[in-house]
Amino acid sequence: MSNTSQRPSGRSFLIDAFKAAGCLLIVLHHLAFYGPMSDVVATAWPGTVNWLYDHGRLAVQFFLVCAGFLTAGSLARCESLTLSEALKLAWQRYLRLAIPLLAALSFTVLVSEWVRPGFAHDSLSAPPDWGQALAHIALMQHVLGLEALSAGIWYVAIDLQLYAMTLFSVLVLNFWPQTKGSLSVHTLRWAMWLGLTCTSWWWWNLDTDLDDHGVYFFGSYGLGLLAWEARQHVLNPQSPVKPHAKVKHWFIWVFFLAVGAVAWGLGPRLRMALAFAVAAVLMASPATWFSGERLSGASGGGAGLAVLRRAVVWVSTVSYSVFLIHFGVSLAVSAWVTAHWPGVLWANALGMLASLTLSLLMGAWLYYGVEHRAPTWRLWSMWTLVFIASAVLAMP
Repeated sequence: MSNTSQRPSGRSFLIDAFKAAGCLLIVLHHLAFYGPMSDVVATAWPGTVNWLYDHGRLAVQFFLVCAGFLTAGSLARCESLTLSEALKLAWQRYLRLAIPLLAALSFTVLVSEWVRPGFAHDSLSAPPDWGQALAHIALMQHVLGLEALSAGIWYVAIDLQLYAMTLFSVLVLNFWPQTKGSLSVHTLRWAMWLGLTCTSWWWWNLDTDLDDHGVYFFGSYGLGLLAWEARQHVLNPQSPVKPHAKVKHWFIWVFFLAVGAVAWGLGPRLRMALAFAVAAVLMASPATWFSGERLSGASGGGAGLAVLRRAVVWVSTVSYSVFLIHFGVSLAVSAWVTAHWPGVLWANALGMLASLTLSLLMGAWLYYGVEHRAPTWRLWSMWTLVFIASAVLAMP
């Protein structure tokens, strides 16, 4: 089968929708979690703020499952991955993640020092030291037990770890003896990813001491990997369902539910339920849900839906940059609102809305100015120096 024969054409609108929703929820979660504007807003709307505080972080599951799904698609052509190729892919992944991160961290560190004299709040991290700065460059700050300089950046390190684990699993298949009648490559990939996914949900994810490591999150990421494999080779919605294929369809869904049921029995987790739900949607959705054809039609309110589709695609496109820079933006807005209208409901409510809006705009600036550019060693070196300079300026 061709590597691209069953892939949705163009952008995947369904994944864009998941990423856009996840981006907005994560920004709102951090606004609710860190305050101080949300502390004032909670006096009027406690239910909304408390829900965002407690459950907004579940949106991370959207990113984890979708990242696994997209990674499986990108690695589909790597049926004979060599060590040098794997290292090159891992380095490229690091550059794509680290370059915009370093740019955003430079902004956040400088904003933190700018607002620190008049904004005494727990959301401010302590001024960085050399070890902390170098750990952030290497994406090792949480593994080393160091305080992060911005909110949510643990996810960046986890993403790289998960990608490296997946590359290693594909690389291991090169050592599998290929003989007549041996299992196909995609079957071996399925078995390996299934084993890692089950191990994560049934063991690693039950130990919260592992939540700074990729193994803790591989259950969600692995569901995305498995969803892509299942959609390509068993649940292909574009192929006619023959009698023998129906058995495979039923087996996949029963097996999928059985894995989830065992995991739930070992320890009920809302994040797990959401991850399985997202994976199920990715496996079962028709091709039009990926291509966005349903939202770009000319009839039945097509123009309005087309605008919605463009907005969703835009937010999805800049979502990583928004995720990286929104904390620095919220610090600046929070400090300004708190200095001028402490305790004023309407001002703090508008401040949260302004923080969300400015985060989207600044995220777009970061995307088009930094993330969108081809990741190179020279660009990484430049932003590493900028980040180090900003950290030195902030050091006591």
